[in-house]
Amino acid sequence: MKDREADVSASDAGVSGDGPSRHGGEAPRPGRQAAVRPVNGHGNGDAAQPKGKTRKRRKRRRGRKVFARDGVQLAAGGKPAEAAVPVAGPAVSLKPSNPVARPDVAEQPRRMPVSDLPVFAALDLGTNNCRLLVAVPGRPGQFRVIDAFSRIVRLGEGLSASGRLGQAAMDRAVEALKVCSDKLRNRKIKKARLIATEACRSAANGAEFIDRVEREAGLKLEIIDRQTEARLAVSGCGSLVERDTDGVVLFDIGGGSSEIALIDVSRHRSPRLANHIVSWTSLPVGVVSLAERFGGRTVTREIFAAMVEDVATRLRSFDGRDRLAHVVSSPKFHLLGTSGTVTTLAGVHLELDRYDRRRVDGLWMDGTSVDRMVEKVLGWDFQQRVANPCIGADRADLVLAGCAILEAIRAVWPSERLRVADRGLREGILSELMADDGVWRRNWRNGQRT
Repeated sequence: MKDREADVSASDAGVSGDGPSRHGGEAPRPGRQAAVRPVNGHGNGDAAQPKGKTRKRRKRRRGRKVFARDGVQLAAGGKPAEAAVPVAGPAVSLKPSNPVARPDVAEQPRRMPVSDLPVFAALDLGTNNCRLLVAVPGRPGQFRVIDAFSRIVRLGEGLSASGRLGQAAMDRAVEALKVCSDKLRNRKIKKARLIATEACRSAANGAEFIDRVEREAGLKLEIIDRQTEARLAVSGCGSLVERDTDGVVLFDIGGGSSEIALIDVSRHRSPRLANHIVSWTSLPVGVVSLAERFGGRTVTREIFAAMVEDVATRLRSFDGRDRLAHVVSSPKFHLLGTSGTVTTLAGVHLELDRYDRRRVDGLWMDGTSVDRMVEKVLGWDFQQRVANPCIGADRADLVLAGCAILEAIRAVWPSERLRVADRGLREGILSELMADDGVWRRNWRNGQRT
């Protein structure tokens, strides 16, 4: 599924079945004129036309459709028929676009105005980040983001040592959640799911914090279990698993935990990728907790190796790790990473001057490229990591802990292909909310393309 609508296809743009012309109008049909001139005020055509042709042209004018030379359909009286323009790319409001005429509108279902579409929301409060997405349904299996928010709050700061959420960390999270609350209040939300993950799940005062959020921000958060977290991560990345794939190990390296799901699609594939999870695990270790235990600012090669071994030990106790043994050696198997670690490495790999989600999400990296990026980041000191525009001060002390978790995963499931996903729990929540609500089935059954 996508958080921004893909480029409009020919059929979506209202092009006739004979194929688009170079300029997007209706293509000429054999034995017929592609377009006629508009009739004059008396209903007469060109006087110089032979009698037979004039009669044929008049016969066509008795029909309901007349096409102007530029491909715009004319209604009775020669006025352009109105139709909504296909919307592409992100939006900042729910106001519908100005109506503009397009070819073959009478033969295409009208697109529902954006302002009439149901609005869904997903909020993910993690150990490191607070993220919100607000979206409307798009074409089947897709949606269009109309608002978003993301802030690093480090809710889990100090949690691994004390077992409790710290006061400063809770204050930061509440302030971010107040911003999310304002965004949600300003829209008519049909359905929403607001979740909290590992930090609230494992903290002794996690429930107390949830109560505080409800009092001060007006949001009722749901603490989800690890299995649900793994399933939502898979649901959010379904569109990045291509049709010819046999198996995938999807991993989500979080701040306080890391979810890993083994997905087998070698025999069949249903619309919901989460239905194909054959095994999963949630490691109680993430970039924040690992960096706090081993140190994140100064990381020697020995410290890095110790971090990798710590995670590898946890993976060795995962009983279901061999459930994809029959496809791991196949070229149709790959890893799929959805986390700040892999998106950061992708940005470094692309040598971006600033992070660009459009270039990162869906990027393929081969094993050699991943090795090179890990080695490059490991060779930088803290200030060099801060100076990289895809890492920055917020991630400079966490990125190597994430790389250690990634290396432990790659050792268990070696693959020459890693796909990068800048998406995850929020996208999974939105996909499930929309599918359960039936918006895609309903819109297509009613002949409306959203």
